[in-house]
Amino acid sequence: MDDAVPRQEHDPASPGAARRTPRQAAVSSWIGSALEYYDFFIYGTAAALIFPKVFFPAGNAATATIASLATFGVAYVARPVGSFILGHLGDTLGRKRVLLLTLLGMGAATFLIGVLPGYGTIGVAAPILLVALRLVQGLAVAGEQSSAGSATLEHAPPGKRAYFTSFTLAGTQFGLILATAVFLPLSSMPTSALLSWGWRIPFLLSALVTVAGWWIRRSLQESPEFAAARKQNTVPKAPLLVLLRHHTPDVLKIVVSALISVTSTIVSIYSLTYGATTIGLSRSSMLWMIMLSNVVALAAIPLWGKAGDRFGRKPVFAVASLGVAVLIWPFIWSISQANVVLVFVFGILLSGVVYSAYGGVGYALWTEQFGTKVRMSGVAVGTQLGFALGGFAPSIAAALAGADLKNWLPVAGLTAGAAVVAGLAVLTMRETYRTPLEELGQRAPRAAGESRAVAA
Repeated sequence: MDDAVPRQEHDPASPGAARRTPRQAAVSSWIGSALEYYDFFIYGTAAALIFPKVFFPAGNAATATIASLATFGVAYVARPVGSFILGHLGDTLGRKRVLLLTLLGMGAATFLIGVLPGYGTIGVAAPILLVALRLVQGLAVAGEQSSAGSATLEHAPPGKRAYFTSFTLAGTQFGLILATAVFLPLSSMPTSALLSWGWRIPFLLSALVTVAGWWIRRSLQESPEFAAARKQNTVPKAPLLVLLRHHTPDVLKIVVSALISVTSTIVSIYSLTYGATTIGLSRSSMLWMIMLSNVVALAAIPLWGKAGDRFGRKPVFAVASLGVAVLIWPFIWSISQANVVLVFVFGILLSGVVYSAYGGVGYALWTEQFGTKVRMSGVAVGTQLGFALGGFAPSIAAALAGADLKNWLPVAGLTAGAAVVAGLAVLTMRETYRTPLEELGQRAPRAAGESRAVAA
């Protein structure tokens, strides 16, 4: 009789228990992610436009550019390490503590980059210290989206999990808008002033960003699902062991599906370098294209999240994979032709519209593959290993494109191939949009009204 009526998701609320605050969780994730990814993305912009001339020896511009872009990718090497550490902390100490820890780590590293002397002052120590601080950024950011996504999912009401979780990635888009907006006025500065002190301004402003993020996140309640597990004494002491014992295939699928992130790094880093340095498009034009694409994405991501709640996570993710595989070709071609109008059209369609479909459902799909006990570890490890591969896409693209960066066809092929492979991995995952929250992570999760599945 009970199975004849759709079941409500388990609500851990009881006298004294943590209560669901979906709006507050979504706003905290959105703003916190925006502020933290502001720090992360200003590094990417500076690595493309500034750092080759500040932190590396003069004489070979192409080598300096490749080396600078490689420092951008260094953070992605640290991210898998950080995912094991912060995933463990999130599943044993709670999501909120990790949210605060990642924010402080990112803010400190970014501020220190802003006061770091260049190659002309301290020689080879400059790129070494730059890499060290970039590693700290990578360690910090490893737990950001997994903790924000897990907390928001566990606060979300039934039937709206993708919508509320989508604000995590919508926040990262706003962080990119902030980073680009700060660099826009700097791009019109005289080159000598920009290279000597102008580029430092966005990094020093991270101190304000960090304080604002701390104030916002400190008031967020712990996830009700984690609070209930802690009260019932069911929090595992070694969540990574549980994860590897029962969920290794799920983690590997997320690793591959996270290769969709290659799109972001190619658009925001490689295309900026190719367009401004090789083709001769103005830096401000390329930055405006990136910023407008992300303005569109701000609206598109929650809409795709709503679509994911109605039609399922996998069909919406497929839109992103197929759309990227098609649109990356005319986008980079338009840059090669120095056609600013088409660069804007295809850039916005690619990054602002179709890629946003991934932003709308990606973290809902990934977090829903796991139960509360290992959710953050599973998502952190899976995504950060995949993002680590995607993080080196700009330097791989620069190597494929040749010394003058003009051979763009292999770059488009790399991006399209990564998107298709990511989409194929998603097709092998469980569709979870109708699965009650407390039954996520089971081997055969059921939709409301079906018989109970066997736990993994």
